[in-house]
Amino acid sequence: MNRSSSEGSRPGFVLADYSVFAAMLVVSVAIGLFHALRKSSKGTSVDDFFTGGRSMSAVPVGLSLCASFMSAVQVLGVPSEAYYHGFKFIYMCLGQSINSLLTAFLFLPVFFRLGITSTNQYLEMRFGRGMQLLGFQFLVATLLYTGIVIYAPALILNQATGLNIWVSLFSTGIICTVYTTLGGMKAVIWTDVFQMCVMLSGFVATYIHGTVLVGGPQTVLDIARNGSRINFYDLDPDPRKRYTFWSLVVGGALVWLSMYGVNQAQVQRYISCRTERQAQLALLVNQVGLCLIVSSAATCGIVMFAYYADCDPLKSGRVTSPDLYMPYFVLDIFQSHPGFPGLFLACAYSGTLSTVSTSINAMAAVTLEDLLKPCLRHTNQKKIMLISRGLSLLYGVGCMTVAALSSLLDWGVLQGSFTVMGVVSGPLLGVFILGMFFPAANKLGAFCGFTAGFSVSLWLAIGSTLYPPSAETIGILQSYVGKCGFDNLTMTAAPPRDLEAVSILRDNSGQGSRGLQFLYSFSYLYFGAMATSTVVLVGLVVSYVNGPTKRGHIPEGLLWWDLKKKHVSSGDK
Repeated sequence: MNRSSSEGSRPGFVLADYSVFAAMLVVSVAIGLFHALRKSSKGTSVDDFFTGGRSMSAVPVGLSLCASFMSAVQVLGVPSEAYYHGFKFIYMCLGQSINSLLTAFLFLPVFFRLGITSTNQYLEMRFGRGMQLLGFQFLVATLLYTGIVIYAPALILNQATGLNIWVSLFSTGIICTVYTTLGGMKAVIWTDVFQMCVMLSGFVATYIHGTVLVGGPQTVLDIARNGSRINFYDLDPDPRKRYTFWSLVVGGALVWLSMYGVNQAQVQRYISCRTERQAQLALLVNQVGLCLIVSSAATCGIVMFAYYADCDPLKSGRVTSPDLYMPYFVLDIFQSHPGFPGLFLACAYSGTLSTVSTSINAMAAVTLEDLLKPCLRHTNQKKIMLISRGLSLLYGVGCMTVAALSSLLDWGVLQGSFTVMGVVSGPLLGVFILGMFFPAANKLGAFCGFTAGFSVSLWLAIGSTLYPPSAETIGILQSYVGKCGFDNLTMTAAPPRDLEAVSILRDNSGQGSRGLQFLYSFSYLYFGAMATSTVVLVGLVVSYVNGPTKRGHIPEGLLWWDLKKKHVSSGDK
């Protein structure tokens, strides 16, 4: 199909689009103000601010868990990845399902029954003083991840409307900071519920209209099949291929487990539930939401490929980055339907506001509980609340600063965000696995394991950036420009580029050691898994060499096996 923007005009926003987008922002801030005013009349404790008073029910918490990591990164990244790698990306849902089950039955019971606010409190209880300072790693990872998340929708708004990207960055950060600082956890959760609905609406509208324009579902499937995009049977064990059944299920499960099982932002949500059972149900609700979002986004990527089957927007020069495929597609197909491009922008921004507010609240909680509480033993609740709000404000500014630097990264937003989380959260997951499941693990073993795991993941991330694999190595599928009309460029001022010069990833396969190049070519989804495995192996070896911890010296409730024994003994009675 020859697809180009009509009449050579640049698709852009009109008043209806701005109105839809503004309405989403107003509702988000209004939810924060509502909870702030409601709390001020009743009085607010620190526990209310960070955990919602541990009184939330499963459905809103589950939707919030889902929305927290379904940011503009996924709204932009998943469709473009499906466009280039095919519908096999849907296997990510299976990896997410494994993660939800492991989190619900392995990690959640330990955190919930301990009644802690910060996950790093567990590390101090299990390994002793000083280990909770690993929270610094969480703060660094979350700042970097959140910066990428803020940058993604700012890029959309800049390309779609011409609005200065710095204005976009700071407006996003300010809005998130305001409603998080004012409303606390309850504001974050209920805003997430609203934003989850907006995200799904944007994807569904795009899928339906795009499918109609292509000629119906069967036509979409036929074009996608001819373009090798219906590729569910990719069982290739080669770890260098970015997306296969194994990388998406095994690597993906461990990446998501590091985000859900031990990540402060998510743990803080499910411990806000009334009961442990409600928290487990929340993870089930979360899984349904995750599958809906990922499958909707991947389906939009396949529809997008069918629509541009003979005129790839990147190769034809219509966009300058794969991350701009989805906004370009939406602006293109909805030119005669004012309001729908605004809905898509609201969809992307909703995910971002959810993630950023979650991150700000979590970073403030970790800083207060792990770093400042020892110095605030004689401080009253009112002053601690002011400090909590001040920390939220401070981290909001920090996230905006990192967002401004994110444009310097030569990564796609999806790869960038998952790499950051894998580099830091992967080693942290390994430390918690040591603590909860291996009684012999001691403080030195945990510390050495974390250092080794972090070094491995950081080394791989840097190496893969300096010496990225070729498009052929990672399995990018072919796209075409045979029927493009090169007179109508839209979202870029650059002229059409020679097809041989167009490369989504630089090919440096001839550089560096062949053995190291093989490692650097590993799918980024394996980085976290390799880091976690390194932590556990090194941690156990060092612990046994140094003298393993005796099980009787570990306080009750810190080992998952203790909870299992207690459950069995109560069942026998």
